[in-house]
Amino acid sequence: MPVYEYECEHCGVFELYRSITAEPLRQCPKCGGQVRKLISRGVSVIFKGSGFHTTDYRSEEYRKKEKEEKSQVKDSTAASS
Repeated sequence: MPVYEYECEHCGVFELYRSITAEPLRQCPKCGGQVRKLISRGVSVIFKGSGFHTTDYRSEEYRKKEKEEKSQVKDSTAASS
């Protein structure tokens, strides 16, 4: 769910998690005053999973370490059961 920035004429700037399909907020949730939606800066998106460059083209060393860590977790989980 994305974070939207709003500015209330009385309370100042605040952030709110809202669905993409939700209507823009018109009143401040704190004071009921009028708000305006701001254009956010510094948005960062990380795509994970198969089909994305960051996961499909990792170095062999990274893949080895990841595999070792997964097997260690699996081993420690099995030992504690």
